[in-house]
Amino acid sequence: MTIWIDADSCPRQVRDLVCKRGARHSDRVVFVANRDIPREGFPGVEMVVADTTPDAADDYIVENAEDNDLAITRDIPLASRLVTRGISVINDRGTTYTESNIRERLSMRNFMMDLYNNGYMPEKTGQFGSREMKDFANALDREITRLRKKRESGKGNET
Repeated sequence: MTIWIDADSCPRQVRDLVCKRGARHSDRVVFVANRDIPREGFPGVEMVVADTTPDAADDYIVENAEDNDLAITRDIPLASRLVTRGISVINDRGTTYTESNIRERLSMRNFMMDLYNNGYMPEKTGQFGSREMKDFANALDREITRLRKKRESGKGNET
């Protein structure tokens, strides 16, 4: 299993937790961003520095993620692209994106962008604290467990 992290805007606590979890269970962890992201203390973590063109990091993740991989992103359009391909996706606050909820999330994101582009300032996302970290850790464990069971049952071996 590979855990892909859209690392540009991912909180450091989340990146660190994923790196520890990946090392403990021998999962491949890959940061993808348009700049180098610090990985001190996690020598096995891979870093892919994508072009600075729009969506280059997103495109890299979409093109390289495979069945039974997990992606972590707060980017709703990226999440939508991955979910459409059958890739498991969670955000840094523990929300799991699925085929049944991604269209609504994308629609809401587009609505908020329209408001912003027309001069209205939508509410900002709240602070990232211990509750959000706990929710993320629970979602991470839940998805990894689900993916491992899927792989062990033979339903996720095809790519």
